[in-house]
Amino acid sequence: MAGIGIQYVARAKTDAEDRLVEADGKLAELNRASGGGAGETLAVPELLALVVKAREYGLRVSRPFTAVVGDEVVTAWADIAPAEDGDGGCEIAIADWQVEPRAPIAEDDIAQKRAEISRHLAESTARLDADQNLLSIETDAPDLVEFAQAAGQGTGRPWTDFVSLAGDTHEQPMHWQLLDGSTCRIEGSTREWTAFLEPLGQRNPGSGGFVLHLSASAPLAPQGSAGQPRTPSLGRELTPVLRQPVNRIIANAETIRTKLAGPLRDEYSEYAADIASAGQHLLGLIDDLADLEVVEAEDFSTAPDRIDLADVARRACGILGVRAAERGITLDPPPEGESQRAVAEFRRVLQVLLNLIGNAIRYSPEKSRVWIRLDEIGEQATITVADQGHGLDSEQQEKVFEKFERLGRGEDGGSGLGLYISRRIARAMGGDLTVESAPGQGARFTLSVPAGA
Repeated sequence: MAGIGIQYVARAKTDAEDRLVEADGKLAELNRASGGGAGETLAVPELLALVVKAREYGLRVSRPFTAVVGDEVVTAWADIAPAEDGDGGCEIAIADWQVEPRAPIAEDDIAQKRAEISRHLAESTARLDADQNLLSIETDAPDLVEFAQAAGQGTGRPWTDFVSLAGDTHEQPMHWQLLDGSTCRIEGSTREWTAFLEPLGQRNPGSGGFVLHLSASAPLAPQGSAGQPRTPSLGRELTPVLRQPVNRIIANAETIRTKLAGPLRDEYSEYAADIASAGQHLLGLIDDLADLEVVEAEDFSTAPDRIDLADVARRACGILGVRAAERGITLDPPPEGESQRAVAEFRRVLQVLLNLIGNAIRYSPEKSRVWIRLDEIGEQATITVADQGHGLDSEQQEKVFEKFERLGRGEDGGSGLGLYISRRIARAMGGDLTVESAPGQGARFTLSVPAGA
């Protein structure tokens, strides 16, 4: 295999199973640096993808490829063709070899990307104030139930009071940067945990408090059950087991997509984005099915408390702000200072609003606006989410709250359970969830709950 006027710097040959059987010069060195060896599968990912394409289609492929070795980025041109001896392998010739220093990633970008990955891996998440005192905590890990209960009853105390930090006897809490990434043991769990602290507050990190993410060193081992076999509960038993591997798939895909592990060609970053998106869709379906089991239980009830609907709305908009910005959509929450008292469960109201606002973002045109408005009608406090989407006709409005109803939407239509679950939650709180719409005039979903004094 030869190209007219091309100066090749290395040559190689692979067999029918893409194992490197011959290599010389720079390519042999690059393959070793990438963790490969003679007789093993070609270890340079982008070059391997080109070899596979040439072998499978029986065609010559000429493309550039990129590889990361330590602090350097190698770019080169590869000419690949099926071997002339007909053994099913490929012949490789490398030209235009360039080596450049690996560009450093900005510290802010690293911190943001690491925070995204930590969120996916976390099996327990807590909100802390600026002094690292507990404000709230959530977990879906069965072996952290006792820990979450104890921590929930100990709000106002440092989170470090509820864990045993490895090899540390200093007075707690320490500075957050010293605790970020630390390992700890938690009573009731046999697994080792790593704590990641995500600082809040733009100008002074931590001034707005922290989000604590606790990630386990290993998935929870399946628990055997004695006695008669029974169907596992999706909400109580299967959801934590399913969430762990899916979250790790998403986290690893995000690591690749965001190029946190090093430079990568755009098409491979896009493949990773597709994997992460599919993982997010699957995770949403798992959560919806778990919620469905809960809200359809005969004993389902909520824990009403005195809350401020305006505060919940502003928090929901804060959570979904990045997603809205990606589509150029402006969220218009109740302004600071506006208040609407209600009697309802904070967590459930937030869940409903995240669903309503998330739907509005998904189905609204780019560069549009989503409004969240408050009102009080009789003894009911209301909060309305209005968008500028395509709207719903009368038939669609009748079906939109039905189970698994997606109104004919494609893959972006979710599970078809969100609005059904949200209405069940609203009615369990003594309120309701309704819709007003017309084709071409957007939709207005209104959540009502008992008004508070």
